[in-house]
Amino acid sequence: MKHSKPWPFPLGEEKWNAPYFLAPVAGYSDAAFRAVCTEFGAALCYTEMVSAEALIRGHSKTRELLVRDPVEKQYAVQLFGSNPETLAKATEIVSAYNPIVIDLNCGCPVPKIIKAGAGSALLKTPERIGEIIRAMRNATSVPISVKLRTGWDQNSINYPETSSAAIEAGACAITLHGRTRAQGYSGKSDWNAIRSLAEQTTVPVFGSGDVFSAQDAIDMRRTTGCDGVMIARGALGNPFIFSELKALAGQTAAEHSDEQLSPRIIARTAACHLELAIKYLGERTACIEFRKHFCAYTKGFAGGAGLRAQAVHCATFKEYEALFKEFGTIAGSPTLSGSSF
Repeated sequence: MKHSKPWPFPLGEEKWNAPYFLAPVAGYSDAAFRAVCTEFGAALCYTEMVSAEALIRGHSKTRELLVRDPVEKQYAVQLFGSNPETLAKATEIVSAYNPIVIDLNCGCPVPKIIKAGAGSALLKTPERIGEIIRAMRNATSVPISVKLRTGWDQNSINYPETSSAAIEAGACAITLHGRTRAQGYSGKSDWNAIRSLAEQTTVPVFGSGDVFSAQDAIDMRRTTGCDGVMIARGALGNPFIFSELKALAGQTAAEHSDEQLSPRIIARTAACHLELAIKYLGERTACIEFRKHFCAYTKGFAGGAGLRAQAVHCATFKEYEALFKEFGTIAGSPTLSGSSF
């Protein structure tokens, strides 16, 4: 699919030919996982969403979310909050980290985020979204984008209004998750809404929702005409989705024959991922945090349940190492389509 809209940030011709991004995923999109996805061909990786309020207060753990691996020549930062002045100050801080784009989260459905008036709560007030983006734009020369949902609930579908407010305020791109706040992550993503927005806007639109395989990502672009795809849950335990997509760039799905990933390759990737995590978090913290990643890497394999039962007790790399070796000897491959990852 030829990119026809103005490029919102200098990603580069090669990457725009395969515009598949790692979405901001809370608890997962840290420096280590972003580095792995970058190595496998993600065109751009986004940080976990960062609290603007915590950032301007100087919380050290919040600052740690902005750390990036040397392999990330380009990365994006996502902020959340509800106050224009606070977001502007946070934008100034983030700009010093040289992100290629700063994204405003208006899609998180988590109750504690909504209670603070941030995330999906902003969908109720398009004018507020505009005020925040305008304040962020005035605070930096870095492009500002926004992540939206279709609306608060099925009775208040207003993505045309929220996207218009964002664009008028200076947003360079829109990511639309095809679900309402009320849906959370249940039901189906409305790709028709993504298509409608992509057809009507003057800025690039990135689609999000129900992308669990390379074929899903390709289908989303073909079905909706969106300019790029944000991959969230589909990348967990499956950074290989980006190498599949990179290989498919410029081909039709029928011309490409998926190569089954062996447990040995997946185990080796998981081990490298953990080593990177230890570099940034220290061994104990990294090993505890990695338990959820290990579960994702082994999902879909016969015998994986037993390994996952052991992984929840691992607190050192050596303990994981034994599981990696055992995992690498498992016969067969997972199903790399649908919602296996």
